[in-house]
Amino acid sequence: MKNTIIAFALILFTACNSDDSVKDYTAENEEEIQAYIATNNLTAQISSSGLYYIVEEVGTGEAPTFTDNVTVAYKGYFTNGSVFDESDADGVTFNLQQVIAGWTEGITYFNEGGSGKLLIPSRLAYGNSGRNGIPRGAVLIFDINLIAVN
Repeated sequence: MKNTIIAFALILFTACNSDDSVKDYTAENEEEIQAYIATNNLTAQISSSGLYYIVEEVGTGEAPTFTDNVTVAYKGYFTNGSVFDESDADGVTFNLQQVIAGWTEGITYFNEGGSGKLLIPSRLAYGNSGRNGIPRGAVLIFDINLIAVN
């Protein structure tokens, strides 16, 4: 019985120290976003969730809610400027409940015809998982143009 408990404890200890452990990127992301804002001489607002956003053009049309379908033209890149995804000028249509949290929240700061930037910490994007060319813990920046609220 004693050997079983020791073996279980070793397995548990080893599992907790694996590379798959969850890391809190909050402080790193905050530092990276602040450096990006300073380097690019930007004026950004921050929401209570930690999302940074810049409204360049608020737009004159309808404002979306968290449950709306929207059409957005965008370019997504890292703080080093490397682009990881981009739509064409016609944009893509999606429901705001089917995207990363940074988009669900961030798109609602614009009206139809609005444009700006979203600076998204990893906890509001892909966090510790990463995804198709996006490393875990990555800060994501999006230039967005809200074409339509559908």
